[in-house]
Amino acid sequence: MTDGLGPLRDALPGEALHARVTRTLREAILAGHLPEGTRLPGHRALAAQLGVSRNTVVDALGQLQAEGYVHASTRSGTRVAVPGATFPSTTTQPPDTPLPLSAWATRALAGHVPDAGGGYEVDFRVGQPVPELYPAGAWAQALARQAQAAAQGTARPSGLEAELGPLETRRALAAYLNAERGARVTPDMVMLTGGTQASLDALARLFLEEGRVAALEDPTYPGARAALSATGAALWPVPVDAGGLNPAGLPFAATLLYLTPGAQYPTTVALPAARQAEVVAWARSANALLLEDDYAADLHHAGRPPAALQGLAPERVILLGSFSKSLAPVTRSGYLVAPAPVIRVLAGTRPLTDRAPATLDALALADVLASGAYARHLRGARQAIAHRHEVLRSALQVRLPTWQLTPTRAGLHLHVTLPAGLDEAAAVLGAAGAGVALTPASPLARLVRPPAVLLAFAHLPPEQLREGVTRLARMFGRPAPT
Repeated sequence: MTDGLGPLRDALPGEALHARVTRTLREAILAGHLPEGTRLPGHRALAAQLGVSRNTVVDALGQLQAEGYVHASTRSGTRVAVPGATFPSTTTQPPDTPLPLSAWATRALAGHVPDAGGGYEVDFRVGQPVPELYPAGAWAQALARQAQAAAQGTARPSGLEAELGPLETRRALAAYLNAERGARVTPDMVMLTGGTQASLDALARLFLEEGRVAALEDPTYPGARAALSATGAALWPVPVDAGGLNPAGLPFAATLLYLTPGAQYPTTVALPAARQAEVVAWARSANALLLEDDYAADLHHAGRPPAALQGLAPERVILLGSFSKSLAPVTRSGYLVAPAPVIRVLAGTRPLTDRAPATLDALALADVLASGAYARHLRGARQAIAHRHEVLRSALQVRLPTWQLTPTRAGLHLHVTLPAGLDEAAAVLGAAGAGVALTPASPLARLVRPPAVLLAFAHLPPEQLREGVTRLARMFGRPAPT
């Protein structure tokens, strides 16, 4: 019997028995419990000690010999070939040993805002999936068709197509954006990505570094701020008022400006044409790029959305979009539209990360766009979103009339300015006590703004929206009429 071996280690998820025996012996060797030169028992004796079959032990010892931990010979049997002191035990490492993080990782983690979690009767927090609005049937059929076609085909993307995505998808996207968003796009200006956040990360690493300036709306989408600040660039917050981004607050010079002109995040206001013209003029004067996040383009619920800023200055604007909200988060179907010089550099640097987009998802996206399935889906989804928006808006106006609603025509949440005397912390805490979750607006801003909260509505059925407002009214406003 080998005293230093100890019992067979507990199984890890999915671990086969021979791998478990291999790990037991390997860890005993690395920990020094089986010193170099130790002769192991014969196969049957070792199998009996560990409570496994002889064949399992033979497989484990064969693996250890291939890895160089033991050496077997006819005369001397199987002996440990590695001194334990050479490999300190992984179980003795202090649990709080700091990782040698890069400056980029440190900055990226500093910008991370963890989810507060918790269970609520009504959850108005932003970022909720809306599964009942997803075209599951149409998407599944498109995936099946494209998977079958890919299995039968022999063609493989080459050249720029590998980095930018399938040409048929880029053609479909260009046609869609030109028709629906008033953009000026050709297929060679489109690159498929894993989503808007992936696009932001790629562009931030391409253009920003310490010593450069990135301007962005304030308040803004926290994922954008995190991606830009992680590069070490200085961030310039541009104030947002009732008319959206205020061009008077733009810096003299910057490498790029991130903005959401179609439905400012989180206030939801649209940027008027006059201000759009001022922003484009500033970009040309400052030689800056404009990153236009078109996150709410397909989620408007009152009339048609304003045309994309990209249509005014395709040589200056990089248009970012995603289908994660209008199709489903699991599709990983995002895109960016950029001038030719930017596309060439992105195609050249992409192989350092993921080489190419998710091709099957991209082909399925082309399928649903070209077939009209996406347009049909949007008509129904917009009606449902518009109805839920109206239910929440009406309930708030009746039950909480001092809560000021920002008029909105797009997006999946309401921006609500709180009445005098009620700050965000008190509102969020009081709502939680009533079983309702709200998103405070102040973490999205760096400049001082009136206290406000965000209420997402698209993921909740009408009766739950009304229940949520009823609970808030009991805590902060009018009791229900009798």
